[in-house]
Amino acid sequence: MPGPRKQRKKKQNKKDRKALATTHDNSVNPTTPTVAPHSEPSDIPQDSPSIPPYQPSQELQHRAEVYPNATQIQEAAEQPVYPQYHLYPLGEEASPIPPALLKTPFIHDPGNGPRVKDVRAFLSSRFATPPSVDDPLCAEFAEEAVAEMLCSVLPEETAFILWYNKSRRMSRICPACQRLYRLGDVLPEHLSNGDTEERIEQNASPFLAREQELSGLCSPVCFILAAYNYPGAIRSTWGRMAEELDDATWDLLDGPGQGAPVDDMGLGMLVKMTRCHDLGLGQLFFPDLDLESDATCHEADSESDESGRDDGRRGKEKEKWKEDGAEDETVKMKAEDGFVVQLERLGLEAGGEPEIAA
Repeated sequence: MPGPRKQRKKKQNKKDRKALATTHDNSVNPTTPTVAPHSEPSDIPQDSPSIPPYQPSQELQHRAEVYPNATQIQEAAEQPVYPQYHLYPLGEEASPIPPALLKTPFIHDPGNGPRVKDVRAFLSSRFATPPSVDDPLCAEFAEEAVAEMLCSVLPEETAFILWYNKSRRMSRICPACQRLYRLGDVLPEHLSNGDTEERIEQNASPFLAREQELSGLCSPVCFILAAYNYPGAIRSTWGRMAEELDDATWDLLDGPGQGAPVDDMGLGMLVKMTRCHDLGLGQLFFPDLDLESDATCHEADSESDESGRDDGRRGKEKEKWKEDGAEDETVKMKAEDGFVVQLERLGLEAGGEPEIAA
């Protein structure tokens, strides 16, 4: 029969087997944790807040004590890294934009030559050629009084362009297209296709070269534009002066023009004025003065009369010598012998026959 000790061992073995079976079941079928249901917020106010308010630390409250150079650090962060390369300086110390950069340029080149956009600014700049004072005619036109007279007859821009052209020997400004050029330049035509040979052939016209010298109109197109109100006189006026024009052409230029007159900015008047050597200013401002009977004309006439009387007297003296048979052999010498002619003239002025050394 089993004793009490074996009874105790059997009970202990049963407990061990139960504990082992329970552990094995938990590993195969683990139990899921239970989640408490989410409670919806209630509209009932709560006396105590669920989250306590933020309390800044004592160090952040005394930031100035912690970072004594905080202001300097902030200013350094706002300044540019390379101030010398800052294109647009800000603040009161920034230098203003120069006024010259805000003005419209008075010279513009559209691709076929420089054009003068502001004549008054151009005349006061270093780009303008100084007046040709070594030329007597240009020096007379360079007077300020002439410019004032032209401004009283023509619009200001056209008057200054005409004054500039007449007071400079080589430099010109076209009154129609404001092109800046010099006499003798091969200029591109306004309506050309860029052909160099065609451009040289058109600029080789003698009438074009003379018209550029007279009025400054640089091309046939500009001359047609200037004489638009006088279409019948375009061909007969181009490149010609007053003494080369017939009465019919002058009648057309002095008339009101054909058709409705167009505001040509004084270009038609400029064409008529440049046909005259003095621009017609004498006739405009001194209409009662007979320019043909000027003192210089009287002096020239008197000199010609005196020379004619001297020639007549000398001819009579020669005839007298021939009749007397005392003709001097030196008279038969060539006319280009100036010394002999001077001796003969001196002898005639003295009232006697010239003495010829043997």
